[in-house]
Amino acid sequence: MSTEVSPALNITPRVISTQPRRSDKVFRGVVTAGGLSSLLILGLIALFLGWRGFDVMRTQGISFITSSDWSISTDDLGNVVESNFGLAAMLVGTILCALIAVVIALPISVFSALFLNFYAPNWLKRILVSTIDMMAAFPSILFGIWGFLVLMPSVEYWAKLLHKYLGFIPIFDIKVPVYTRSPFVAGVVLAIMIIPIITSVSREVFSQAPLDRIQAAYALGATRWAMIKAVVIPHGRSGVIGGAMLGLGRAMGETVAVFTVLNIVFQINWQMLLGAGGNVASLIILKFGDASPYEINALMGAGLVLFILTLIVNGIANQIVKRTGKSGR
Repeated sequence: MSTEVSPALNITPRVISTQPRRSDKVFRGVVTAGGLSSLLILGLIALFLGWRGFDVMRTQGISFITSSDWSISTDDLGNVVESNFGLAAMLVGTILCALIAVVIALPISVFSALFLNFYAPNWLKRILVSTIDMMAAFPSILFGIWGFLVLMPSVEYWAKLLHKYLGFIPIFDIKVPVYTRSPFVAGVVLAIMIIPIITSVSREVFSQAPLDRIQAAYALGATRWAMIKAVVIPHGRSGVIGGAMLGLGRAMGETVAVFTVLNIVFQINWQMLLGAGGNVASLIILKFGDASPYEINALMGAGLVLFILTLIVNGIANQIVKRTGKSGR
């Protein structure tokens, strides 16, 4: 019996190197340029707002944030005779409306995300996910018109119920029965606007829960809700908080919807059911059309304050996400 010896294969060993390939370098360059361009644009916006509003903010001093009066007097030639610009009432209204929106939207969004991931059948899940994604892209003016024409009568009735049964709580106790166009109405409209955002983020985070831990919980005899409490919610806690802060930022900067359903009054109002309030964004859209050049500079200063407030909220949210992310693992 003859045996044939196969020729030796000339195999070149693969060279292992830590040097990135050209495609990796190109991708890294594109991503770095995109990130730096975003930071550059934000920096230029802040510089522009600060440059336009610096003179007004320097003239007004700390009263630009602590006072609530917004008035300007000019002579026949258009020269400014007297001006008082204060954002205290609008800052309080911004925070109040945004907090109402998050308090209402967060539990609805979390339970909606849990339903979509663990309870809804696939055919219904596809329909609802598409609907939620489309709602997140709706123009804010549509929410404002719908809130003013359709939602406001119902919300006024809810406000009366809150005043009747929870009036012993200071924020629900009002002396003047004016419920129309209140921060509560604006907060409900903003909540409907940010529910799709928080739901989308929460659904994505919940869907990434470790499958082995889910199966282990079921193997130990846990029910579906027990598994969700033990595995899914602790794993997705930081993502939910991040989504809530994203919705909070959207609510703080909303303009048209708040302007449509809220009474713009230059007085500090912490009573959420009283028909008086405002926010910084609605102040800008209210005054910008017929403002003088000097008042436009004041509005630019107001935009800078809102810009800084949003950065502070995002920074706080980042710290909360980091801490809850560590405790939720």
